Amino acid sequence: QVQLVESGGGLVQAGGSLRLSCAASGRTFSKYTMGWFRQAPGEEREFVATISSNGYSTYYANSVKGRFAISRDNAKNTVYLQMNSLKPEDTAVYSCAQGRISSISIQSDWYNYWGQGTQVTVSS
Repeated sequence: QVQLVESGGGLVQAGGSLRLSCAASGRTFSKYTMGWFRQAPGEEREFVATISSNGYSTYYANSVKGRFAISRDNAKNTVYLQMNSLKPEDTAVYSCAQGRISSISIQSDWYNYWGQGTQVTVSS
């Protein structure tokens, strides 16, 4: 059974930084793409960032490009999301997801395993 456990969320002032982590277990981590998505209250879930199985390919939502960075450590079965220059509009529950195969995708239905999410709140 695949498990994804996020950590690192919290309350931060605008302009600050947070680093989210997602620890995976249950199948060979290095074979699958990983993604981060977020959902704000009353909003639909939206794509944030994705990284291929080998870490060589990444893709970001325009809203976070240049501020967020996704990375992975296949030896630790962990994917990270470094979030800098945070804005109040970044406030949401952030969830990591594991894809069906190795290549990247921004579509949520490309991902078949999801974590429970971690709250990120950015105050103005």
